[in-house]
Amino acid sequence: MPAPRGAGVPALAFFVNLDIFEHLDILETPLPAFSVARFRPCAPLAGVFSSPQPLQGGIVRGAMNMTPVKEILASSGRPTLSLEFYPPRSALDFGILGAAIERMRPVAPDFVTCTYGAGGSARTFSFDALQLLVRLDFTPVVAHLTCVGATADELAAHVDQLYAAGIRNIMALRGDPPREEGAFRPVPGGFAHAIELVRLVKDRHPDICCGVAGYPEVHPEATSPEDDLRHLKEKVDAGADFVNTQMFLDTDAFLRFRDRAVAAGILAPIIPGLMPIVSYKQAMRCVQFSNSVIPAPLAVALQAATTPEEAADAGIRWIVDQIATLVHEGAPGIHLYILNQAKALLNPRLAAAIAAWHA
Repeated sequence: MPAPRGAGVPALAFFVNLDIFEHLDILETPLPAFSVARFRPCAPLAGVFSSPQPLQGGIVRGAMNMTPVKEILASSGRPTLSLEFYPPRSALDFGILGAAIERMRPVAPDFVTCTYGAGGSARTFSFDALQLLVRLDFTPVVAHLTCVGATADELAAHVDQLYAAGIRNIMALRGDPPREEGAFRPVPGGFAHAIELVRLVKDRHPDICCGVAGYPEVHPEATSPEDDLRHLKEKVDAGADFVNTQMFLDTDAFLRFRDRAVAAGILAPIIPGLMPIVSYKQAMRCVQFSNSVIPAPLAVALQAATTPEEAADAGIRWIVDQIATLVHEGAPGIHLYILNQAKALLNPRLAAAIAAWHA
């Protein structure tokens, strides 16, 4: 059957064949009983191959839920649950992500976020991933936007494009420099700091709910913890509505950070960011990227594991303890960096820990 087309832009129509993914062990664990059909149709994905601006008229607006995150935080009456996805880089990966989302559906997150690739095809895939989440009704969606590789005018156009598509939540980030460059350097006419992007978002569309990043173990470029908090307060004072933290493994580091932030006059909700750890190698990669530390008890447990299953079990036990402590300490929500994978999220121990407060 030929692929459907709209407005002259090629679109990808596909069916997520769950049997195939399971056979190939892409889904990693047996499909849960809630799967009603083994073939799940997905709406056409404009732009997966060639659309330079897939969100322009591409997202089916309809009754999609785009409630501002600040309203969800204020009205939930319990800690929120949010999941972070990153854009796939191929049509096959989009299909795999669609299958993973189907398996995650019973978790019912309060909102999801999608990271942003700067420049060229990476930027297109970012918009395509937003479209996939919306079409599969995994909403509200928070779209990441960074200053990397874009001028102020280009960023303004991206903000307007997201707004026209119905997106009302944006994470305003400076972004990391390309690996080959080392230090961050704005392009001519671009922004050097996230606060400039916050101001741009709020100036163009004051009703957009704007999130910013926080660093429990201090941003690697900050001269001191106090300097780091000063920059965070400036972003909140410029209009940021909530803070999502970088991932951390040391729960006490977050609690100290939160208390210092409140003492500094930062009153926006601060949502802790956690990642399920499944191996010592993964833990090392994560802490190098996030400038965080591996607490000694977790490092010992991961290194003592003799099988991948034992290592994953140690990581799940750790994040379950983190969640219990953070919820007890009054965290407004839990943000999970799940790397597009359903397996850890659906682990029975982690699922039970989430269900204890997220009903």
